[in-house]
Amino acid sequence: MKPIIAPVEREALLSELNEKTLLRKTNRAGNELYVVGPESVNVLREIGRLREIAFRNDGGGTGMELDIDMFDTNPAYGYKQLVLWDPDAQEIIGGYRFCLCDQAVFDRFGQPYLTSSHMFQFSKRFLRDYLPYTLELGRSFVSVEYQSSKAGAKSLYALDNLFDGIAAIGVLYNRRIKYFFGKATIYRGYPTEAREMIMVFLRKYFGKNSRLIRIRKEVKVENPRRYSKLFRGLNFKEGYKVLKAEVTKMGVFIPPLVNTYMNLSPSMDYFGTGINDEFGDVYDSGIMINFEDLYPEKRERHLESFLSHGKLHLRKLLKRFQTLKEKHV
Repeated sequence: MKPIIAPVEREALLSELNEKTLLRKTNRAGNELYVVGPESVNVLREIGRLREIAFRNDGGGTGMELDIDMFDTNPAYGYKQLVLWDPDAQEIIGGYRFCLCDQAVFDRFGQPYLTSSHMFQFSKRFLRDYLPYTLELGRSFVSVEYQSSKAGAKSLYALDNLFDGIAAIGVLYNRRIKYFFGKATIYRGYPTEAREMIMVFLRKYFGKNSRLIRIRKEVKVENPRRYSKLFRGLNFKEGYKVLKAEVTKMGVFIPPLVNTYMNLSPSMDYFGTGINDEFGDVYDSGIMINFEDLYPEKRERHLESFLSHGKLHLRKLLKRFQTLKEKHV
């Protein structure tokens, strides 16, 4: 593996994380959320550095000096970065890469050029009925320093803060976005038995639309009956308690992002799990969530708090981000 680049100077980051790229303040922990594109070269380099550190720490990563690819740097693909910023320490806590899929470019086989296209083949129904209204999410990370409980509330609410940002993007583009689609990662060091149990659980409670997307290198559970009997006759909440207890017996927890996604909406769709051979051969699961079907407490926390800013503020914010799009795409 190549040595990771040195940190980007703080002044360079602050020159790009400003009132023009500010999305919102977080509900908890006093952090801030920004949206930047390929033009923010300093923030992009720091994101790439922090992503590579975080992913290597968990057993993934690209092996390069920073995790940056063409989807980050080429405006033609339409990707932007959601950045979680700690204004006290003046450093990046975490982030997401995202794309409004109605901007997707297609190849000669009719498949979209998305960051997840190498893993998933999208059905005609998905391309027609879902993709034009979908926000694709990827490259979720929390900086290693903020994964420790020593960081206090900044660490405890990092993922929660990021979903404040995702909700805000959903609100701003509510006429274009109905769903968000992405990957939930389980790293190779995670116990096989626990991973397979999670896969069976996801298939049982969220697999009703699994044929919308095909996993190119799908991973199968060798003996699904072994695990499915654990959840027989149980509703989601009952089954979730069983799953949580069983993986805890193995000395691990449900991976944070997997856990977060399955507790956002009762109608989440799970498409299966495959090997991501471009990212350390980790196990990535395809999921999709309808913004309208978020649990009421999640809507109140992430969506309603942003809507409370008022229509005039939201219109100004949308106009600002629309201008940013037209300038750089």
